[in-house]
Amino acid sequence: MSIAEELERLNKMRETGALTEADYEKAKSRLLDAPPPIPGEGDGSGSMTQSEVNNWAMFIHFSQFCGYLIPLAGLVVPIVLWQVKKDESPIVDAHGLAVVNWILSALVYAGISLLLTLVVIGVPMLVVLGILCIVFPIIGGIKAGNGEVWDYPLTIPFLSPREPQAS
Repeated sequence: MSIAEELERLNKMRETGALTEADYEKAKSRLLDAPPPIPGEGDGSGSMTQSEVNNWAMFIHFSQFCGYLIPLAGLVVPIVLWQVKKDESPIVDAHGLAVVNWILSALVYAGISLLLTLVVIGVPMLVVLGILCIVFPIIGGIKAGNGEVWDYPLTIPFLSPREPQAS
């Protein structure tokens, strides 16, 4: 995908509300400040197709379910996927940030809920949190497949988008 096509896609996402103005500007400056691809690497285009971007974003969201199969994998796998692909697309980076912020927020909410089980209100809070930990990744993954960045509701913004680095 050329820079012009990527900029056009980012602009459409901003117009539909999938990206905030600030996120759009950051993604645009990252895209414009990115070094040119090294000839001969990868498929020759130097960037991922829109389909690949959407797939990686979906993988990041859905990888949270790995924790139901292997303990702690739901925490580790999304972060590893995000770290591997974040420099290849600002959209994948935005999805990774959304997922990691949700994971950290869910851990904080779980800790608070566990403490509140002493006064009984924590039990229903844990049930609601458990439901949200299933529903939010599904919604995020579906939206990622459609090319939309979705910030999970109730998320505490622990990490913010990176600023473009000066060369």
